[in-house]
Amino acid sequence: MPDNVAYNLAEYRLEKSKDCLKSANFVYDASDYLTALNRSYYALFHAVRAILALDGVDRRKHSGVIAYFQQNYVKTGKFGKEYSTIIQDAFEVRQESDYEDFYIIDREEVKTQLENAEKFVDAVEVYLKDRLK
Repeated sequence: MPDNVAYNLAEYRLEKSKDCLKSANFVYDASDYLTALNRSYYALFHAVRAILALDGVDRRKHSGVIAYFQQNYVKTGKFGKEYSTIIQDAFEVRQESDYEDFYIIDREEVKTQLENAEKFVDAVEVYLKDRLK
């Protein structure tokens, strides 16, 4: 069982993840799709960092956080391969939408990203609850 500091940090990061998801849905409803993509990606990122907190691990780069999750949680079967695909796709879309000029995405593609983010955050929450029993 992790110590109280790690547990509190994991809870904080999960709440941050849920806040990002709420923001993503709010701006999606306002037709701000690029911001919705950004916020949905950060919901995933903070959810993974919640898991890492329990391991006493953190990474400076987003790619390092994702790689750690894939190596220690997807390859070990703690999370299905679909979760690796979800976060990798969200990372790539977020990179493109944040940094490419004239990036265009349609409402349905953003909705898919949001649905994937909700599924991912829910799975992380279940995992954390099970791990902290």
